[in-house]
Amino acid sequence: MASIAETCQKHALTESQFTALRAKAVAAKETAYCPYSKFRVGAAVLGADDSITTGANVENASYPVGTCAERVAFGKAVTEGGVRAFKAVAVATDVCPPASPCGMCRQFIREFCGLDVPVIMFDGEENFVVLTLEELLPMSFGPEKLQR
Repeated sequence: MASIAETCQKHALTESQFTALRAKAVAAKETAYCPYSKFRVGAAVLGADDSITTGANVENASYPVGTCAERVAFGKAVTEGGVRAFKAVAVATDVCPPASPCGMCRQFIREFCGLDVPVIMFDGEENFVVLTLEELLPMSFGPEKLQR
């Protein structure tokens, strides 16, 4: 596992950005509405403008209607702050090892992030794994594939 310093150097983040992303993703996890699965997820996204927006999973009795933390965070960033470019994504769960975003969230992240954007995944003990979006979603389909 890479150190925080190595991770920051590799992905052009400062240690304070990394620490803030971790803290905000963990705090967002506390706001999760997950009465059915009890699987809390918090997410924090770092905008190109250095803003950080958070989200948590919100379940629904009709399971497919629930919304994942990553999609909540990106939706808020885009609609509330107008952020359209991002530097990093952090996801926090209670399980060990860290859990990765689901397939739907990977595709949603792809809409707003370049393939080199790091996705930092924290477990319940704040250990972490980092993969780029390209590593999580190889051969992805993004907005550049569509004519505008």
